[in-house]
Amino acid sequence: MAGKAPTTVSTITWTSNTFAWAASPRLEQSTTEGDNDMSAVIYPTTNLAATEQLTFDRGEGVYVYDRDGKQYLEGLAGLWCTGLGYGNRELIDTISEQLGKLSYSHTFGGKTHQPVIDLGNKLAEMVPVKDAMVFFGNSGSDANDSHIKMLRYYFNAIGKPEKRKIITRERAYHGVTVAAGSLTSLPANLAHFDAPLDALGILRTDHPHYYRGAQGDETEAQFVARICNNLEQLILAEGPQTIAAFIAEPITGASGVIVPPAGYYEKVQAILDKYDILFWADEVITGFGRTGELFGCDTMNIQQPAMMSFAKQLSSAYYPISAAVIRGDMYEPMVAASEEVGVFGHGFTYSGHPVACAAALKTLEIYQRDGLYQNAADQGKYLQSRLAEFMDFEQVGEVRGKGLLGAIELVEDRTSRAPDIALAKKVTQAAQDNGLIVRNVAGNALAVCPPLIINRAQVDEMVEKLKTAIEQSIGSAS
Repeated sequence: MAGKAPTTVSTITWTSNTFAWAASPRLEQSTTEGDNDMSAVIYPTTNLAATEQLTFDRGEGVYVYDRDGKQYLEGLAGLWCTGLGYGNRELIDTISEQLGKLSYSHTFGGKTHQPVIDLGNKLAEMVPVKDAMVFFGNSGSDANDSHIKMLRYYFNAIGKPEKRKIITRERAYHGVTVAAGSLTSLPANLAHFDAPLDALGILRTDHPHYYRGAQGDETEAQFVARICNNLEQLILAEGPQTIAAFIAEPITGASGVIVPPAGYYEKVQAILDKYDILFWADEVITGFGRTGELFGCDTMNIQQPAMMSFAKQLSSAYYPISAAVIRGDMYEPMVAASEEVGVFGHGFTYSGHPVACAAALKTLEIYQRDGLYQNAADQGKYLQSRLAEFMDFEQVGEVRGKGLLGAIELVEDRTSRAPDIALAKKVTQAAQDNGLIVRNVAGNALAVCPPLIINRAQVDEMVEKLKTAIEQSIGSAS
C-alpha cells in the first residue's frame, strides 16, 4: 500500500441553518503496530485521509483503554450505545451460553426460536405502541429502512398506494443506508451519495432548535407556532392523502442533541392526527433510559406513536440488533397481503439472531433489575446541573439536554452566535488528551452521553476533564 502523503481534511461547518464545507490542516496519523502504512479498512463516518489515530484495546465499566494502556472515560457511550459500559460479565456469559446452545438460526419461512419470541413479547409489553408487533434487524439504519418498506406494504395492502411520502426534518439523522440515509438531513451524510430523495418521496420541514431557528425576538411559543404552521402548510401543499408518516428523534443526537421547546410535539401530533399521518419515533439513541425515562417519547410527551425504531442500547451494543415496531392495526392487513403473495418478502439473514436476542433480553433484565433507569434519571439530573456551569464560558452559547444526554454549543461570541467549529475540534482533541472521549456533532456542539452505569464521582470526572479541555483550548487560541 502507498505511504502517507500530506493532504487536507474537509470538516463540516454551519452557520445559522445552513451547512458548508471548509478545509483545515490534516491531523497527524498514528501508525499501526510500527507499520507506516494504513490498513486495508474503509472506515465508517471518518475522514478517509485521517484514519487510525487512536486504537482501543480493552474496556471496563465506563472506561476504555488504548493499546498503550492509557485510560479514557467513555463520555459518549461508544456511539450513544454502551448503556452497561464495558466488560459486563453477566451479559458476556449469557452471550457465550447462547452461542454454545444455538449459535445461529434464521427466522424465515415459519422457523423460530425461543429468544426471538421472548424478546418480541418483552418489547411489545414495554413500548407505548398499541398492540405492538416487532421486526428485528441489525442496526438503526436497517430498522428505519424496514419501516419505510412496511409503510408501503401497509398502505398498498389497504388500498392507498398514493400514501407514501415521509416528512423528515432539517438537521435530522436517521441512518446511512440508501433509504434511511435519505431521511437524514446532514450534508456530510448526503454529499457525493446522491440520495434518492424524490424517488422515495422524502419531504423536509423545520428543525425544532429554538436557539438556531428563532427569528427576531420570537418567544419559544411563537417559534413553535410558526414551524408547526409551516409543517401544516407543507402537508396541505403536498396533499395529506399522499403523506404516510412523520419521523423524528424525540431528542436528536448527531444533529446536536436538539431538545425541542415545550409544546412542540403536542402541536405536531395534533396536526398529524388531523390529516391522518402516522407519527414515527426514532428511539435508536433515546430508548431504554437514556433521557431519564424509559423512552424519549415519555420525556417529550409524545403520545402513542404508530411506529418506533430501536437499536444501540437494546443490547448495550454487545451484539448487533435492531427493532422496528409497528401498531397491531398496521400489521393485520399485511398478513392477508403476504398470504396472497405467499411470503412477506422482507428480511435479513440475521433478523432475530438468537445470540443477539439473548443479549438484548439480558440487557433489558439488567437495566430493570439493577435500577439503571432510575440511575440514569438521578445521575442525569446531576449531569444537567453540572453542564449548566459551562455557561460561565463566554464561548458557550447554549447548554441543552435531558437525562444522560447533553450538548454544549461553542460559539465565537454570544452576540453573533457564530459557530466555532475550530474551537470544538480543539476541545474534542484536548479532552481525548486528558483521558475523556466526547464528540463534536453538528460542527460545534460537544456531545456527552455516558453509559447508564455512571456514578456521581464519574460524572464529576467527566465534567472537570471537559472544563479543563475547554480552558486549554481557549488558551491555545488566544
